[in-house]
Amino acid sequence: MNLADRLPPPTTLKIGASAVEEDRELVRALESFERYLTYELHRSEATVRAYRSDLLDFFAFARRQGCSHLSHMDLDLLRSWLAGHYRRGAASSSMARRTSSLRSFFRWAQEEEILTIDPSARLATAKVDKRLPKVLKQEQIQSLLETLHRALQEQPRQPRLLRLLAVTELLYASGIRISELTGLNLESVDRQRLTLRVLGKGSKERVVPFGQPAMEALNSWVSLGRPQWLAPQGQGVQPALFIGPQGRRANPRQIRQDLSSLLATLEGTDFSGAHIFRHSTATHLVDGGADIRSVQELLGHSSLATTQVYTHVSLDRLAASYRQAHPRA
Repeated sequence: MNLADRLPPPTTLKIGASAVEEDRELVRALESFERYLTYELHRSEATVRAYRSDLLDFFAFARRQGCSHLSHMDLDLLRSWLAGHYRRGAASSSMARRTSSLRSFFRWAQEEEILTIDPSARLATAKVDKRLPKVLKQEQIQSLLETLHRALQEQPRQPRLLRLLAVTELLYASGIRISELTGLNLESVDRQRLTLRVLGKGSKERVVPFGQPAMEALNSWVSLGRPQWLAPQGQGVQPALFIGPQGRRANPRQIRQDLSSLLATLEGTDFSGAHIFRHSTATHLVDGGADIRSVQELLGHSSLATTQVYTHVSLDRLAASYRQAHPRA
């Protein structure tokens, strides 16, 4: 079975309907909160979607406990919902996000005078385990690219393979997030300067450089792969750089699945998703001597502390190499 056959079928991202949505009070509050997150706080689409999912789950839990009005929701109810997720083994990062969802919503509800008391005010913030990110070795990156090139030798015009090669090259070359990648338009690419104009978190725009191999992969995708999916709707209609088989802007979930299928070709690993390429880019830059503030700007981190984790990754790898190589380690 070749790589193209191993790629999962296309999917679309949907958030299922909930019985909570029958309660108009909760629906109106949730819709207003979503507008607040989007238009006043300028939170990303992914953040808004995650908060909505958390709150729908919490409201459904509250209804099962016999509580369907915001004014009746108290601290014990909030803690009970969080405790249920903790007992089921939720990751600390997920627990921290759920806590943030509750605190943000109920603080907003009090400020909007929907509630007189914020029940989340004394809700402790969940601690997130500080784990070093998983990183691909440079030879593993090379192995992935060689796998794609071999597959394209057999099917040189296969659009999904052409897209996957361009995505892989660009993610590793630039360190951008998958949401930033799928948000790119054709005009976001400066072919002369080899830069991308990226819209990051909080609608902050930045310019990110990339290399010639990524440009060559992009050229192949745009000239050979993209037109095959764009043709039914007419050339030039869709501004998105990366599109799906229906001619619409590419779905981040489908691209993550394609990347996971590609990563599965690496023996003895359990890597998946897209973010590992961002971690790898940052770590390899630090390993190569890049200034940490330059890496911060490249990644679009608002805080230098977020970027400094990659110095720890490099030091950890240096220590491992030392222990392996030094005769008196």
